Amino acid sequence: MYDVDAFYDEVFESDGAMRPGASLLKQIIDLHATGELRGKQQAVEQLMLKAGITFTVYNDNQGTERIFPFDMIPRPISAAEWDTLERGLKQRITALNMFIGDVYNEGRIFNEKIVPEEMVRHCTGYRKQCEGLQPPHGIWAHITGTDLVRNGDGQYYVLEDNLRCPSGVSYVLQNRRIMQRAFPDLFAAAGIRLVVDYPSHLLETLKHLVPDYVREPKVGLLTPGVYNSAYFEHSFLAQQMGIELVEGRDLVVRDKRLYMRTTRGFEQVHVLYRRIDDDFLDPKAFRPDSMLGVPGLIEAYRAGNVALANAPGTGVADDKAIYTFVPDMIRFYLSEEAILPNVPTYLCRDPKQLSYVLEHLSELVTKPVAESGGYGMLVGPAATKEQISAFADRLRANPDNYISQPTLSLSRMPTLCGEHIEGRHVDLRPFILMGAKPYVLPGGLTRVAMRKGSLVVNSSQGGGSKDTWVFSE
Repeated sequence: MYDVDAFYDEVFESDGAMRPGASLLKQIIDLHATGELRGKQQAVEQLMLKAGITFTVYNDNQGTERIFPFDMIPRPISAAEWDTLERGLKQRITALNMFIGDVYNEGRIFNEKIVPEEMVRHCTGYRKQCEGLQPPHGIWAHITGTDLVRNGDGQYYVLEDNLRCPSGVSYVLQNRRIMQRAFPDLFAAAGIRLVVDYPSHLLETLKHLVPDYVREPKVGLLTPGVYNSAYFEHSFLAQQMGIELVEGRDLVVRDKRLYMRTTRGFEQVHVLYRRIDDDFLDPKAFRPDSMLGVPGLIEAYRAGNVALANAPGTGVADDKAIYTFVPDMIRFYLSEEAILPNVPTYLCRDPKQLSYVLEHLSELVTKPVAESGGYGMLVGPAATKEQISAFADRLRANPDNYISQPTLSLSRMPTLCGEHIEGRHVDLRPFILMGAKPYVLPGGLTRVAMRKGSLVVNSSQGGGSKDTWVFSE
């Protein structure tokens, strides 16, 4: 029998009753008793493998290419709940865009002592090369993936913002296709909000960056190549939008304009959706040893002859230390209180907060400010004394590089685990587009920690995903 185990469960109340709005899932969960759900799960895994719905992992001995684990029991979100999340996400990305533009130009937030200037200038995501930049329409982060978690109190918190090259939206679209194929009758009457139109919204966002006098803008998606862990997503999105998938070697800058090599000769590119980190974008502006980028790209960008999404330098706003100031940014730029709260966070660069963290490492989650994918972090309650001691030494040696947060009781979801349905912890990554106006993809990517008891949902650490159902009413 399924047990919520005192955690907040997205489907079941503490007494075992289904939450309002989740009753539709009963038809799926009931299939487990007959074995039909397991059969559908196995069929889906074969389908994903044949379709190439994979990701790449380089840090273990199980092979690099594998399917992205998927669970057939979806996550339900009510219309009222989604309305709050959507408003909070739009508010947040608006303030973050204003912050990025401010720190690379006027620096008003520094003058008012809201955010320490020295911290921003020295964070790993800050790019001095971007000082004075004025991207089209003042938009820096066009595509954002914001990670949300729900604690035991049922409250959503923002865990982190991803404003550089956020990934995962292709799995949202593929997960939905799989579920519609597996349960066509449910979708016919369920009133679940669509996600299929995301590529058209994304293309519209990218074309919004082009001046009106360009009648037929050329848009390209810049990928590091087939060995990148998110290459499936790059190729999938390019195909869905009907744009060119290009690598650095396919592009050249002439007279401060970006061109793409084609069988018909050179064609000018007006917008580049880049899935390459800042450091590798342009060897003339950033790392001179980069073989992935395009020499002269930033010069063409500065001249206004090509738009980049996301703009270089956006990493300054998804640094995990800068994250702690986002509620202050919202207050400063928008004169509003944050709709979605941050997870309470300790800045280890502060001696008093560092002292507290060192004394309570076994109770906290401590992580580097610039890492992603779940790497380099310590989950205190799951760590050994030896691991805690070694981590404490690293923390003392470089406290500026770390933040620490309470170990949240992440909400759980019923998940098919072998022959049983068990609770597994989840988070949620909605995707926000910032064009003429902000757009939030209904639902986003529900990531699930497939390992029992684990709080780490990242695919690189063994996590998987679920379809996310936002109901219309």
